[in-house]
Parts: sequence; structure tokens; C-alpha cells
Amino acid sequence: MSEPETRRLQFGPRELVYTLKRSQRRTLGMTVDHRGLSVTIPLRATIAETEAFIRNNAAWVFEKLDEWAARGPKLEFEAEDGSVLPILGQPCTLRLVEGAARAQWVEGPFERELRLPLRPDVSPRVLLKRVLEHYALRYFGGRLDEYMHRLAADYPQIRRPRLALTSARTRWGSCSRATGIRLNWRLIHLDHALGDYVVAHEVAHLVEMNHSPRFWAVVELLYPDYKRVAAALREVARDMPEI
Repeated sequence: MSEPETRRLQFGPRELVYTLKRSQRRTLGMTVDHRGLSVTIPLRATIAETEAFIRNNAAWVFEKLDEWAARGPKLEFEAEDGSVLPILGQPCTLRLVEGAARAQWVEGPFERELRLPLRPDVSPRVLLKRVLEHYALRYFGGRLDEYMHRLAADYPQIRRPRLALTSARTRWGSCSRATGIRLNWRLIHLDHALGDYVVAHEVAHLVEMNHSPRFWAVVELLYPDYKRVAAALREVARDMPEI
């Protein structure tokens, strides 16, 4: 994928600023979130084709942009004692603990806690991100194993790829035969059903490196309820903590 490029398009008195990215995908696609409009196009697509695509979908684009604007700015998460953040869709209370050697997850009868050690050499926010990334890698490693097991029933020749995490702002995951599967670590905040859909989606790319009907048939094989969950996934980004 190429480096993102900021471009502008005029609609009467209203200027539309969007991020343009080129990739190996075969079709044009767009997403709108709290950062604005992002358009991904095939490597050989022209700017004229891109602008025509945006204009054809302008009503949807401006509707979504206005919805995000109405929600107000996204606030940075404050890693303070007693702060609450979602882990796999459930609330988790952050506890800052003096004298602790390492982070500790505590499962109570009614709530979960993450006890984070106070350290003079690193801020609680930085340490929290490290702990969440470590947790995400272990958790999604297990979910990848599960979906590879499901895939093996119909595609036994496909081997488990390497798994790595990303901090991408506009993508939940990616798959490459060269580098394996990469998942956004922030998926750890979401309900497990949403994270499972992303894993299933990327595993399906091991069979079809495109978004053709054949690809979606593999997704449905792995995750029959994918259409409903995929729609829900598009609505949750704004409510995730900014860590």
C-alpha cells in the first residue's frame, strides 16, 4: 500500500478533504470515521475515476461526516486510578498500584480489574498500551488458531500464518502471503464477536486475496453471521478509548 495522500474536492461551497491510499485491491472503497473520509483505490485507478466514485456517493459521505461531527471530538483516555475502559466489550477498572512488579488482571464476580504498577520511568498511559498489546497478541493468537482449525476442514493445505499487531488508524486488519496476518491491537476493546469477525475475514484472505464472491463465501463458511457483525463493526470506532 502506498503512503496516504491528502486531497480536496469541491462540492459547491463545501470542500471535502479526504485521505487517498493506493493498494493491491481491485475495487474502490471508502470509509468514514472520526478522522474523516478515507478512500482506497487500486494501483492503476486514476484520480478522475476516484473523484467520480466520491461524487456518486457524496450523499452518503456527507451524511456520515455530519454524524461524526455531531458526536463531538474524541477525548484521549486518562490512565488514572479508577478509570474504566472496555476489554472484549466488558468494562474493566484500571487500578494504579505502588510497589507492584508487573501488571495483573483480576477477574471478580461482578467486574474485571487491571492492576498496573506505578513506575517512575514510564507513564501509566504508555505502560497501559504495552499491557493491552501483549494481551491482544495472546488473545487473538488463540482466535487465529480457532479459525485456522475451522478453515482446515475445507482447505487443509493452508498453513497458519504469522500474527502481528498494528496501530493502524483506518484498518482493522490485513493479510499478506509474505508477512502473514496483522490485526489492529485496539480490537481488544471490542466485543469478542466483532474481533472474531475480523480474524475470520483475514483468514479467508488466505484462500482468496480479494473481495470477490468467492472470498465472501469463505467468510460465510467461517463466520455465518458475518453480515450483521460487519455492519456493527462499522459503528463502534468512535466509542473506543483513545490510548
